[in-house]
Amino acid sequence: MNRLPLPHTLAITQALMAAALFGASTPLAKLLLGSMSPLLLAGLLYAGSGIGLSFWLMLRKLRRGPRGDAALTRADVPWMGGAVLFGGVFGPILLMLGLALTPASTASLLLNLEAVLTAIIAWVVFRENVDRRVFLGMLAIVAGSVLLSWRGGHASELPWGALAIAGACLCWAIDNNLTRQVSASDPVQIAAIKGGVAGAITLTLALLMGYRLPAALPLLATGLLGFAGYGVSLALFVLALRGLGSARTGAYFSTAPFVGAIISLLLFGEHPGLTFWLAGGLMSCGVWLHVSERHAHEHQHEALAHSHRHRHDAHHQHTHDCPWDGREPHSHPHVHEPLTHSHAHYPDIHHRHRHHRGK
Repeated sequence: MNRLPLPHTLAITQALMAAALFGASTPLAKLLLGSMSPLLLAGLLYAGSGIGLSFWLMLRKLRRGPRGDAALTRADVPWMGGAVLFGGVFGPILLMLGLALTPASTASLLLNLEAVLTAIIAWVVFRENVDRRVFLGMLAIVAGSVLLSWRGGHASELPWGALAIAGACLCWAIDNNLTRQVSASDPVQIAAIKGGVAGAITLTLALLMGYRLPAALPLLATGLLGFAGYGVSLALFVLALRGLGSARTGAYFSTAPFVGAIISLLLFGEHPGLTFWLAGGLMSCGVWLHVSERHAHEHQHEALAHSHRHRHDAHHQHTHDCPWDGREPHSHPHVHEPLTHSHAHYPDIHHRHRHHRGK
């Protein structure tokens, strides 16, 4: 049996770690809501992400170690600009508008649209491959997330709020797919830019509306939570996008509500009912369907020139026109010559080819 290559196993782990960090941040953020408004809290979480990752970038630069991930280039600006605009500006604003008009149960239910819309855009617009196993895995994960979020509310009571939240999910789905286009670049730089811009805009809106910054201790706690739950999580999400593509990364990331629910049980002493365990079973089944996917066929690589962190594997057999001390992984501009071969793969940055029926 074809075993999943180590880079893909690592990408799956990164996606699940991103979901765990983000999922954990939700119940922890609830503990901070007593000291600040939701809009101000969102701005501080994003700002903590941007500031923390910028400090990380500065420390990494001072180390002056071997070349890491490739920096963003001018060609990445349109993709990155769109991702920041949709994911860091439009999405949060629409979410805040929706939360003001929609019951929490309905909002939680609707937020699960993000994974579905991410997959639809990836499959329809960017032509990521999908087979029956992947599709069923997505349905199982989303069904579990919906079941976990359901509280018996009436979603039809406030349609404008519901539409605003659905619009926020669409913005984040677009953001995920646009970020996929720059995922070969430095994930920390990408996450720092997105967090910094989103934090600046959301905080400005909150302060203009008259909200005041909290005391020092809640402020520090919020910043640290944003750094881990939004910043490190987003950097891991970008790494997973690089190795798995948008649809599969979005599916793994949609396990975040289950992680948040488990932590909520520990924090607030709730006793889970049958619904909780059914949701967990569905999501576990979906993750297993994705992890056990074996997609292998003969495929052709077109000539490609780009820059990203890599080792000299089957896809990176090139000479160096820059000084190299022999250490791996490293990053530099390189060219992929046309290549035809067969092996197990995901729609990562080297496998964005079209598929004929049956492949």
